[in-house]
Amino acid sequence: MSDQRAGQAVPKGTWERQNLDGYRVAHAVVDVLANAGVREIFGQSCPTAICMAADQKGIRQIGYRTENAGAAMADGAARISGRISVILAQNGPAAALLVAGLAEALKASIPILAIVQEVPRTTADKNAFQELDHEKLFAGCTKWIRRINLAERAGEYTARAIQVATSGRPGPVVLLVSPDVLTQEVPGIAPLNHSADTPFGSYPADRFVPTATGIEEAANLLVNARQPLVIVGGGVHHSGAANEVARLQMVAGVPVATTNMGKGVIDESQPLSIGVVGNSLGTRAPAKFHREYIQGADVILFVGTRTNENGTSGWSLFPASATYIQIDIDPEELGRNYPALRLLGDARESLAALNAAIEKLPATGLAARTKQIEQVIAQARAKHTQEAATPPDTTPGMLHPETVVRALAAIRDDVTWVADASYASIWLVQYLPSLRAGTRFLTPRGIAGLGWGFPMAIGAKLATPDKRVICLTGDGGFAHCWAELETARRHGIPVTVIVLNNGVLGFQINAEESRFGSHTDVCHFGPIDHVAIAKACGCDGIQVHNLDELTQALDAASRTTLPYVIDVKTDSAAFPPITAFESQRRGS
Repeated sequence: MSDQRAGQAVPKGTWERQNLDGYRVAHAVVDVLANAGVREIFGQSCPTAICMAADQKGIRQIGYRTENAGAAMADGAARISGRISVILAQNGPAAALLVAGLAEALKASIPILAIVQEVPRTTADKNAFQELDHEKLFAGCTKWIRRINLAERAGEYTARAIQVATSGRPGPVVLLVSPDVLTQEVPGIAPLNHSADTPFGSYPADRFVPTATGIEEAANLLVNARQPLVIVGGGVHHSGAANEVARLQMVAGVPVATTNMGKGVIDESQPLSIGVVGNSLGTRAPAKFHREYIQGADVILFVGTRTNENGTSGWSLFPASATYIQIDIDPEELGRNYPALRLLGDARESLAALNAAIEKLPATGLAARTKQIEQVIAQARAKHTQEAATPPDTTPGMLHPETVVRALAAIRDDVTWVADASYASIWLVQYLPSLRAGTRFLTPRGIAGLGWGFPMAIGAKLATPDKRVICLTGDGGFAHCWAELETARRHGIPVTVIVLNNGVLGFQINAEESRFGSHTDVCHFGPIDHVAIAKACGCDGIQVHNLDELTQALDAASRTTLPYVIDVKTDSAAFPPITAFESQRRGS
């Protein structure tokens, strides 16, 4: 094919043979990924040059069936590994399907590098196949977007993307690159120099602390408070600060509650642990009877939480009269919803400094206050125990989701727990107790997209292959992504999936009933055999109707090397203890 036609450059064909001999841009990009500790990339063999270079480097490609699910896999892997994840996508529709997953990562502060193919540079703006303005596409769901135009700077841009994604408030970034750039020859990249304290690719990349003055002020406020309270969110998990939170409970004698995404930070059996708070403090909620203490708090410390709508029950749960302190790595979150003493810093290092400052203060009256708070918490727990003593009302022949989740507490393995968005995540965080500080409960609550639980569990299992991963999902959410059963089977990823099969979109029904007093018929599904779907994909599973069958199924799932689906027939009228839906409860 001639390079010139009538004196004009001929666009290089999309399907022209490409050369990867020697050292090319694709190799430079992959070498930087390897330096960042990347062991897997999530893709569908495009950009192909990167996939081939990764294979040569020993980086495994996990071939997702849909980009939406692939983004959730990358998210789950990053949450558990503490390192950046990498996902690849073709231009156009494939790139567009990354948007929702990257938006979740942005809101939940998860570092993901998306490498997205562009059309060849010589065909840009000519309506090339699947050409799309990717910079506009990703503008609202990422921290940073760059295009690699110069071959010699490809390694530099890749390293920069990883640094941006993992520093400050972590989040997703995008590199755009054309296939003709990826096959250009370049010199080998220079060795990357990074802090030994924070390995390249891990997050948070920078651990900084607030001013000594701010820390001292916060310490005095907590020690001198009449009724203190600490609320921790998902940022505490990202920072690895669970031990410092436990230490704060001990040195300051303060009670700690978590948001949904902060679930697992604390040992909920500890005498100063309140559990999960927010918009689910209705009947049978473990933290229901702590509401009086919460609303009477005079000093409240937020750590690593966005103080969002659900975590604050529509910003109505915490008293306006309280004095607020907020620790966060993002200055935009400080004081966003509650005027607060602003402590800008990494959660782990900031709490360590705060604990040290508290230990230097006189402990006058602290023991008596701590004892009094422990008694109040014990009384609230006793009330919950009494309220929950009677099993939840359910339709005969079906299991109540609360009963299902409480049964999971009998599992003694070290488990990473994952739940889909919507009701599945609320059932899990409400009724499965966290008995060890730092236990991981993954819930896609950044923007709470339905269908991300199962692929997120696949990513979590890849990050910790020797650890059991159990995912709780509703049938509505599972339908978004059950094609990834084949992905899990093909790659040998034995995740256990528990499907709460009630044949409805539960939250949607309750939301519509709350607003309009009725609901549309599309909230109801036809019958689905999830076990048949699993077996069609080469996986295994079983349908259960009672607790004995559930126990046997969980045991079978623990012993198989296949992905395993447990299809649980559950009551369509059951819903979690969302405070706003109390009037819809049976017998109300």
